[in-house]
Formats: sequence, C-alpha cells, structure tokens
Amino acid sequence: MPELPEVEVTRLSFSEGIRGATILAARLGLPLRWPLGIQPQQLQGQTVQAVRRRGKYLLIDLSDGLLLMHLGMSGSVIFADVLALAGKHDHFDLETSLGTLRLNDPRRFGAVVFASGEDDPVAHKLLGRLGVEPLGDDFDALIFYQSLQQRKAPIKQVLLAGDVVVGVGNIYASEALFLAGIRPTTRANRLSRPRVLRLHGAIRQVLVRAVEKGGSTLRDFSNAQGESGHFQLEAMVYAREGEACRQCGTAIKSIRQGQRSTFFCPLCQKP
Repeated sequence: MPELPEVEVTRLSFSEGIRGATILAARLGLPLRWPLGIQPQQLQGQTVQAVRRRGKYLLIDLSDGLLLMHLGMSGSVIFADVLALAGKHDHFDLETSLGTLRLNDPRRFGAVVFASGEDDPVAHKLLGRLGVEPLGDDFDALIFYQSLQQRKAPIKQVLLAGDVVVGVGNIYASEALFLAGIRPTTRANRLSRPRVLRLHGAIRQVLVRAVEKGGSTLRDFSNAQGESGHFQLEAMVYAREGEACRQCGTAIKSIRQGQRSTFFCPLCQKP
C-alpha cells in the first residue's frame, strides 16, 4: 500500500506540472471504492489551482471545488503529455491543457471523489478524523506524549490508527520504532516522556528520508513520472526477518499485529 512518503513523492512529481491547467475532459473506468459524486463532464472547464496532501489523500484544488484522490492498496498515478489508450486497470483520466493525469489501480481500493471544499460533508467524512501531519508544524512532541498517555494499545497499533498522527503506515512505523529503540508491542501509555520524544524525532527523520529516496517500491510503486523509490534498500528492520540487525547483528524478528507484519530487533528495541 502506498504510504505517506509515496503519496508525497507522487504529489511532488506532478503538482507543478499540472498547476494552472484547464480541464478538458474526465473519464471514468470501472467503479472504484467510492463514486466520483458528480458527472465527469461537470469538471470540464475548471482550472487546477494546486495539489496538496492530507495524510494519504491527494487534494487537487479546482477553481470550483476539490478532488480527493486516494491510491488505495495498489494505486499509482501518471502525468504525461500523451498517454496510451486506457487499459483495464486505468480507472480515472483527467485530461488537461498541460497533460493527462491517470489513476491506475489493479485492486480498485482507491478513489477519486469530488467535494465543494474541505467543509463539504463528503470531504469531512474522509478527512475529519485524521490526526496531525507528522511533517507539519502541528506535530508537537508534548501533545504527542499527552495523546499517547491516553492509549493502552500497543504503540505500533496506535501509530497505524492515524488519529493521533496521520500517515505513519506499516513500513515507516516499524522503521521509526527501531530508530527510537522501542518494541512495537509496548503499550503506548507506558512510554516515558523521553522515549516519546525520541519516537517523535524518529518519525520525522524516517519520513523525511523516505521522501528524499522517492518512497519505497516493494512491488510496483512509481511516481507520476514512472520513477521507482529506493528507501526499501536501506530499511533497518522492515521485511528483514531472520537477517542480521544492521546495528547489533541479532536476527530480526517478525510478528503479526492487527493482520499486519511487524519487524523488530529483540535486542535494540526495548519493551
């Protein structure tokens, strides 16, 4: 699943190219997770003003409204002057005066949804319960500590829930917890303030590095220009079960938490 770094990398790869474009046409393929909410032809004539990100959602600001795009489990977008005819996994085309933006999603868990703005109930339903942005100024270390004090669930599960801090998905939660020296199974409310401060910094550090490396390409992720990510090549624990810890040499372990694989070093990461 594309996580926050992959979505941010995707945004950066086409946001400037499409800014100011006039929408010429829109095309829908097979149904996605949620309906567009309007007829595609109603987008014609609108201007793309900006492309933002909220959690794992791409927000395409229009002259009259907003498109919320989610990549789901297997989605990716491409933006180019000329594209081949849409294939069976291409489910949304936004043809503009500066190029065509296409969503490809083999599993169809992604979505493109129109809303009149962020105050629209449609947008609020999708964005309203998201936590703070981990790369933004609102991600305050003390507030993060206070929020975790209210949670009894394992810290990795709290990070994945997305209502305390948004977008720290499975790969980057595992990596941040390793960097902070925290066992993923440790209850969030048992973490001391100094440990939470280390985790706060680790989350920022891991996500910034992942964006710099173009995200992680585990299967077929690529940005809107078709470029793969390389963060997975320097992962410390993720998908390295049985391999030697790069820090101490102990074999990396894997457990299941909430139907997701968790990777950690039993020596470097303390309960």
